[in-house]
Amino acid sequence: MNERVVVVGGGFGGLLAARGLGEAPLDVTLVDRQNFFLFQPLAYQVATGALSSVEVAAPLRQVLRRHKRTHVMLGEVSGFDLERRVVVVDDLPNGEARRELPYDLLVAAGGSRYSYFGHDGWARFAPELKTLDGALELRDRILTAFEAAEVETDPAVREAFLTFVVVGAGPTGVEMAGQIAELGREVLKGEHRSADTSQVRVLLVEAGDRVLGAYPPRLSASAERQLRSLGVTPLRSAPVVEIGEGFVEVDHQAGARERIGARTVVWAAGVQASPLARTLAEAAGLDTDRAGRLQVEPDLTVPGHPEVFAIGDMVTVRGLTLPGIAPVAMQQGRHVADSIRAGRRQTFRYRNKGELATIGRRRAVGVVAGVPVSGLLAWVLWLGVHITYLVGFENRVLVLTRWAFSYLLHGRGARVIHGRD
Repeated sequence: MNERVVVVGGGFGGLLAARGLGEAPLDVTLVDRQNFFLFQPLAYQVATGALSSVEVAAPLRQVLRRHKRTHVMLGEVSGFDLERRVVVVDDLPNGEARRELPYDLLVAAGGSRYSYFGHDGWARFAPELKTLDGALELRDRILTAFEAAEVETDPAVREAFLTFVVVGAGPTGVEMAGQIAELGREVLKGEHRSADTSQVRVLLVEAGDRVLGAYPPRLSASAERQLRSLGVTPLRSAPVVEIGEGFVEVDHQAGARERIGARTVVWAAGVQASPLARTLAEAAGLDTDRAGRLQVEPDLTVPGHPEVFAIGDMVTVRGLTLPGIAPVAMQQGRHVADSIRAGRRQTFRYRNKGELATIGRRRAVGVVAGVPVSGLLAWVLWLGVHITYLVGFENRVLVLTRWAFSYLLHGRGARVIHGRD
């Protein structure tokens, strides 16, 4: 009887692990609560109408269709019994409330979600970009804000509709702020009759002292200059202290609080591990860190359980400090697949190929092979890397075509508000 491998999570790490095991003499089951893989680095382009949801998401069964021994199960993993080697799966699509899924080897890749730093009530006013639902909700809010500004007659209220606040100046926040500014100042220019969308106000709020704080200072400064050239106003050293209906309140360095009238707020600050990490840690009798992550061994196994691997944003690796980015999860997924196929545990070594963040049309910054790049070159490299990493040939062609039309015509064809009844 072949070994049974259960992979929990169909994100970057889980999908790469499942694909890497596809040709091995193993019975592999991938469990996820969604039936698709989301290319999360481009979710912000869905939120701003540059891409449609189907262009950044691929059905898991389609991705794995050539791996005849790999099964996909739609369901919510709610628990682990590490002694009995069983995964508990809830909410199956046939109405079954719970099923126990046995395994010989387990790969947990639950990913992460944004953290509201103890203010979970803010999520109602400031959706996040980690999920497709979040991106679609934000698209509705952003486009509806422009429509509301068109029919609003009160200048002060119209200004609030045309004010957008992005919280968090990491890569996602920087990319999102730049896209909203371009949407208002370039794409929608001339389409509205009453509202002057070129007067859109985009504020990028950051608690730290610079944007892209994980990048070298020189690139942070370049990113800020490029953001300002698009009309984005970075507010550095200004942590958010309150978010409510139609406003964001920040605390400036001098101790003065400022209330900003804004009808649309995007949350892109701070991440915490998926609750799956705590569930697995409790099953193994281990603790998690402040971000909810489980610490694993250098070979990516859970301490005391060499048959259990945990990877991606839900873990920290003993002795290594790794960024919470897609390439890390992808390399870990491949590493786990290689270890299982080889039948021995191997120490994981991360190869940092660089990081890139796009800011807007012909604007980007990054580090590639240790060399800082910015402007047009960084933007071209960013395009190439993301097309290469997209899952599925069809998605690559669709996205490349959409980007080409967008670049040539300054348009965005996915500007559809679907949330109105």
